[in-house]
Amino acid sequence: MASGSLSVKKYEIDMCNGPLLGKMLKFYFPLMASSMLQLLFNAADIIVVGRFAGPEALAAVGSTSSLINLLTNLFMGLSVGANVMVARYYGADQDDELSDMVHTAITTALISGVVLLAVGLFLTGPILTAMGTTADALPLAKIYIRIYFCGMPFMMLYNFGAAILRAIGDTRRPFIYLFISGLINFVLNLVFVIPFKMSVSGVALATVISQGIAAFLIIRCLMNTDAAYRLILTKLHVTGDKFLKMIGIGIPAGLQGVLFSFSNVIIQSSVNTFDTTAVAGNTAGMNLEGFVYMAMNAFSQTSLSFSGQNYGARKFDRIKKIMWLSLICVTVTGLIFGGTFILFAKPLLHLYTTDPAVISYGVLRLRYICAAYFLCGTMDTIVGVLRGMGYSVMPMIVSLTGACLFRIVWIFTIFRQVHKLEVLYISYPISWFITTAVHLICFAICFSRVSKGRSQS
Repeated sequence: MASGSLSVKKYEIDMCNGPLLGKMLKFYFPLMASSMLQLLFNAADIIVVGRFAGPEALAAVGSTSSLINLLTNLFMGLSVGANVMVARYYGADQDDELSDMVHTAITTALISGVVLLAVGLFLTGPILTAMGTTADALPLAKIYIRIYFCGMPFMMLYNFGAAILRAIGDTRRPFIYLFISGLINFVLNLVFVIPFKMSVSGVALATVISQGIAAFLIIRCLMNTDAAYRLILTKLHVTGDKFLKMIGIGIPAGLQGVLFSFSNVIIQSSVNTFDTTAVAGNTAGMNLEGFVYMAMNAFSQTSLSFSGQNYGARKFDRIKKIMWLSLICVTVTGLIFGGTFILFAKPLLHLYTTDPAVISYGVLRLRYICAAYFLCGTMDTIVGVLRGMGYSVMPMIVSLTGACLFRIVWIFTIFRQVHKLEVLYISYPISWFITTAVHLICFAICFSRVSKGRSQS
């Protein structure tokens, strides 16, 4: 594999040789923990404002999540492209190409962060208004999201840096860095909100500071290694062919995320047609189910890195094994986590609020979403394998048609006729089932092409 010292090698995983399951789990668990910690940034915000700043502040923070995802997912998709290309060059032992890819990715991260900062400062207010954010939550939501977006350059640097490390098998150091920054985020939340009474401004500022620390740690890590993926700040640049390959995979992934988020914005707007209590309950339930999603999504990212390296090494038989092992693992994980969150829904929701009405709305969402959430995990895991093999447009089209478009049509037809939250929520598992079935067919077709050496499309 790529060159590096023994101290660096201990963080790397040889994905192209030997038994797969143990290595996949070694990769998965720190990645899952990192994903959980990243979600805790927002959870800490929601818990603190829900308990100490009131339902209006809770609704304000929660109503911004779908908009934040909408605006960031395109650029986050580029980090997926960086992950795939770094893994491919690493698996093929192409050190010069690997170095160019790393510097191109980090430069892209900086530019992306600045663009998002500008968008967040100037466009989020009108978008929140257009979404129908409740009148009592709108002023606080604007304050929260504008401060939050000041941390976008830090968020992009961390996520692109973490994508580079994951591509070479290192999920432990990103976890350590997030653990440190997560603790700082939680402490600052408490300090800013309780004694300083800063409400949503305090939790947003705490998030920005913690993201800055995470970004600093991961950039320092990349600069201090002596492996081929070392980052040298004076060499930051964009290499044309590497950038095109990165966006060839990343843009479809990002567009899929954007349009998924767009459908979630429409769903959030539909939830906003109910009262503030329903919005707050939906917020708490959505935040809890996020932990189930992150536990499953770590297998999607595992399948992405493992299939990317093995594609670079031209070991196609291992890709099929990676896919089926990932599907088994993600299904078991989804059933266990989803069932646990349904079983303990009320005490978990009590962490966010003591309002019985808010808790009842949160329980309603968890029961509908978490029972079939494993289908979402299988859907994303197949997409991860397909992208690792270089197919990004096909899974984007399938996912957008089977999930995103389906949900939008559902809202403007079925939900419009039966205006109940239950009717809104049931659209999720139906869309997951349809999309998973089509993705399985796509994998069979794409794997046949790759294994036979046919051209990709």
